[in-house]
Amino acid sequence: MTTVRVRLTLIYSGLFLLTSTVLLVTVNLLLRHALDRRIGRLGPAPVAPAAPGLSGHQPPTLPDLVNEVIDYQWGVTVATVGILTLVSVIVGWLVAGRILRPVHRITATAQRLSMSTLHERIALVGPKDELKELADTFDAMLDRLQRSVEGQRRFIANASHELRTPLAVQRAAIEIGLPEDVGEIRDKLLFHNHRTESLINALLVLAQAEHGLEKRTPVALDEVVLLALAENVSDEVTVTTRIEPLVVDGDPILLSRLVTNLVDNATRYNHPGGTVEVTLSHGVLTVRNTGPHVPQESLGDLFEPFRRLQTTRGQGAGLGLSIAASIAKAHGADIRASPNPGGGLELVVIFAGTEDAVPATDGSSQC
Repeated sequence: MTTVRVRLTLIYSGLFLLTSTVLLVTVNLLLRHALDRRIGRLGPAPVAPAAPGLSGHQPPTLPDLVNEVIDYQWGVTVATVGILTLVSVIVGWLVAGRILRPVHRITATAQRLSMSTLHERIALVGPKDELKELADTFDAMLDRLQRSVEGQRRFIANASHELRTPLAVQRAAIEIGLPEDVGEIRDKLLFHNHRTESLINALLVLAQAEHGLEKRTPVALDEVVLLALAENVSDEVTVTTRIEPLVVDGDPILLSRLVTNLVDNATRYNHPGGTVEVTLSHGVLTVRNTGPHVPQESLGDLFEPFRRLQTTRGQGAGLGLSIAASIAKAHGADIRASPNPGGGLELVVIFAGTEDAVPATDGSSQC
């Protein structure tokens, strides 16, 4: 597939070649016609007597000289067209590059932008033409996007404070204010309070992940995985690991939440005596577990908020894998899911630069 610069160069060179060829061919034909007409007016050329000792060698006649001139002219024309075509290709390539320079600047700015660099603008200077108008329109769009993102961030911060504080007060009131003889009611209220807090925290993390990363730092993902496994211990499930060192650029808190959600999902949706295999190798994190059968057609719903399988209804808020998918997307990674033949699920997170390490499956979900 040719680029715009190549197409513009071919158009410039093609037009130049066509016009120059038509011009030179027309000039040559008119010259030939004019010379033939002038020679015809002169009448037949006189034959000069042969010089002694030069019998058989006649001097060239006027028509022969005209033909030699015209042939020479055609040769010069072909050479000139060839040279000018090469020059037109070089000049067309340079001119097309200069014309498309603002487009490359717009593209580079768009590729460089992230949630932490929305303040950057193209600020193209030059005449008020179509490219300047395109750059100004892009800058105006960035202004609106920046205001929107800043407003949503303020909303998330305010919501975090306004929602968490009443729940904390409510939990303290339940733990302190209710007497011990209403233990069943007290435990149920505390359970729902804790579940509401977990749901709000999950929604805030999901919103933060979907808004991208403000800054990236080198994170030892192998240490994050080991810490998440140490904090998620279950007596009913056997966990096996194969961890290799890996450093990725990202947010350590979000990456920890990504691994925790995957491990928690594999542990929670399992059966007693089941297994969980966690592998980190060649930039690919794989979490495989035993458990209930997962239909192939239901894989796409796993990464949608508040979507739960029929076999797991009532367990959790349905946000664990959607949060994991959002965090993976914010880090430029792909997350894929495929059912295990004997039941359970295999979740694979492929970080940037390792896309060829694992082949895509039919039920994969790419972020």
